[in-house]
Amino acid sequence: MSLGRGFLTVGGMTLISRMLGLVREIIIAASLGATDAADAFYAAFRMPNLFRRIFAEGAFSVAFVPLFTKTLEDGGNEARRFGEEALAMLASALFVVTLIATLGMPVLMLALAAGFTSEPSKYDTAVLLARIMFPYLFLISLTALFSAVLNALGKFAVAAGAPIILNLFMIVFSGTALLLGWQVEIWLALGVALSGIAQLALVAGAARRAGMRFAFRRPRLTPDMRRLLALAAPAALAGGAMQINLMVGSVIASFFDGVVAWLTYADRLYQLPLGVVGIAVGIVLMPDLSRRLKLGDQAGAVHSLNRSAEFALALTLPATVALMLIPVEIARAVFERGAYTAGDAAMTGLATALFATGLPAFVLNKTLTPAFFAAEDSKTPLRLSLWAMGINTVLAIAGALTLGWVAIPVATAIASWVNTGWLWLLLRKRGYALDARLRHRLPRLCIASLAMGVVLWFAAQAGASLFESGWLRVPALLGLVLLGMASYALVARLLGAFTLAELKAGFRRT
Repeated sequence: MSLGRGFLTVGGMTLISRMLGLVREIIIAASLGATDAADAFYAAFRMPNLFRRIFAEGAFSVAFVPLFTKTLEDGGNEARRFGEEALAMLASALFVVTLIATLGMPVLMLALAAGFTSEPSKYDTAVLLARIMFPYLFLISLTALFSAVLNALGKFAVAAGAPIILNLFMIVFSGTALLLGWQVEIWLALGVALSGIAQLALVAGAARRAGMRFAFRRPRLTPDMRRLLALAAPAALAGGAMQINLMVGSVIASFFDGVVAWLTYADRLYQLPLGVVGIAVGIVLMPDLSRRLKLGDQAGAVHSLNRSAEFALALTLPATVALMLIPVEIARAVFERGAYTAGDAAMTGLATALFATGLPAFVLNKTLTPAFFAAEDSKTPLRLSLWAMGINTVLAIAGALTLGWVAIPVATAIASWVNTGWLWLLLRKRGYALDARLRHRLPRLCIASLAMGVVLWFAAQAGASLFESGWLRVPALLGLVLLGMASYALVARLLGAFTLAELKAGFRRT
C-alpha cells in the first residue's frame, strides 16, 4: 500500500472515530456539563489512558513494529514466534499492573487530581469510576499489540477502526442512562470497560485471518524479548514524560472548578485534526521507514519523511488557523446545550485556541519520531521528551500562579514546539533534510491558510447572530467549515501548493 493510501485509510477511520467522539462529548456535555460529576469522570478516564499511552500504544508499539517488521522478512513462522513471545510478556505484565493499580487507586488518584481531596464526594466518585474502567487498560493494550501486527502487515483499516467501538459503546451507554435518568458517569465507565472486550475480539480476529494466529506461551525473557525491552524502556520513559505533562496540567486544573471539563472538551476539539492527521502519519510511516532502512534505502526514507510532513502540514495548518480564529463558535455549535452553558463555551474556546498554537508541533512530532524508532533509536526521543517535560512543568506551575489555568495549554504548546524543533535539528544531522518540493510548498501552504483565516474571520463576524440560536449553530458552523475548505483549496491551488496529478499519484499502489 502506498503512503497516500495508508494515510487515507487510517485518517478516514480515525475521522469517523473522532466524529463519533464528538457525538459522545456532546451527550456528556449536555448531561454533565462542567459539574463535579464531569470532572470526576474525566479524571478517572485519564487513569487507564495514561498507562495505555505510555506502555501499550506508546512504548510497546514503537519498539514492537520495527522488530516485528524485520521478522516478517525471515518468514511467517519467525514472525508468529516473535508475536507469541511478545503477547505472553505483555499480558503477564499488564495483569500485574492492573491488579496493583485497581487496589491502589485511591493513592493513584491523589497523584492525578490532588485538588479533589477538598471535596470528598468528587474524589470518591473519581476513585470508583477509575476502578470500573481500569481493566480497559489490559484489554486495549492487547488490542494495541494485534493492531501493531496488522499495521506491520500493511493492513491498516481494522486496527484504525477499532476505536470506533469505544465511542459507540460510550454513546449507547451514556445516551441510555440519560434517557432513563440513571447516573450517566457510572454507565459511561461501564461502557468503556466493555468496549475493550469488543475491540480486542475485532483486531485479534483480523490478525488470525491475516495468518497471525498466536498461541499462548509461558512468558520468557528470550534474547528477542530483551531487545524489545531495551527499545521499549526508553520509549516508555519518553511516553511517560509526555503523559506527566498532561498529568501536571490535570493536577493544576483540579484546583479550579470546571477547568478539568473545559480542558477535556478543548482537547476533543484540537485532537480531531491531530488524530486524523498526526496519528495516521505515524502509524503508516513507521513500518514504511523500517522496511526502507532494513534495505539500506536512505534516500527512500528521506523521501517518505518529506511527503509525510507535506501531507501533515497541508491539513494541519488550515485546521490550526480555524481553531485559533473561531474556537468559541466551534465550541458553541458542538457542545452548548443542556448543562453546558455559553460561559462554558467561552472558556472551552479559549483553551482550544491556546492548544491550537501548538497543533503543528504536535502533528510534526508524530511525523518525526518514527524516523528514530524505525532506526531502533528510542533513547533520543526520551532525552528530548524529558527536557520538554521539564519546560512544561516549570511553565505550567509558574504560569498558574500568575495567569491561572490558561497557563496549562500555553505551557503544553511551548514545550511541544521546543521538542519538535530539537527532533528536526537532530534528524537534519542524520541526513533527513527538507527536499526542494517541500521547501517550495511550505510557504504557499502557510499563505493559503492565512487567506482562509481572513475569510473565516469576516464570515464569522457577519454571521455572529446565527450562533445565538440553538438550532442554527450547527448549520452555521458547517457553513463556515465548507467556506474555509473551499477558500483554502482555491488559494492553495492558485499558488501551486499542490497539483491534482500529484494527489492522484500519491494514492496509487506501490
